[in-house]
Amino acid sequence: MIHPLSDVQSKNIGDDTNIWQFCVVLSGAQIGRNCNICAHVFIEDDVIVGDNVTIKSGVQLWNGISVEDNVFIGPNVTFTNELIPRSKAYVVANLKNTVVKNGASIGANSTILPGVVIGEYSFIGAGSVVTGDIPPYALFYGNPATQHGYITEEGILLNMEKKDKNGVRYIVETEGTNE
Repeated sequence: MIHPLSDVQSKNIGDDTNIWQFCVVLSGAQIGRNCNICAHVFIEDDVIVGDNVTIKSGVQLWNGISVEDNVFIGPNVTFTNELIPRSKAYVVANLKNTVVKNGASIGANSTILPGVVIGEYSFIGAGSVVTGDIPPYALFYGNPATQHGYITEEGILLNMEKKDKNGVRYIVETEGTNE
């Protein structure tokens, strides 16, 4: 479903993807299957969005951003793609690629600086400023975002020793199974 109040120029949109009102998707963008693109989202030409992705309202995905499968991007998350932007001086060579890996979640109002990799199943808390790479299964939040623990694929929060609130230790590197 593409809402009639959206401007979707791309033909590369997978089955069962919903694009809601007031979105703009430029012609070169690629969007996978079963995605939910909420209202007021802008997706530029050189952007790849995988399958089963949720992009909440107010997000802009600029050239050079890749989002893998099963990713959640919260409302008003801000991505950047150039470290030193200047008005009227857009230089493609200055753009930095950003990758959001499979299963990652980014909380509302977070800011993602250019050129970072957000690891598999990692979780970034709301309002964070991400200035560097985020490891897989890591829980990061703050300004600048720092690691405060881990998270399993099922969303169980773990402390820095990879233990849940009951003291059960998990092996997050192998799909979050407990020991």
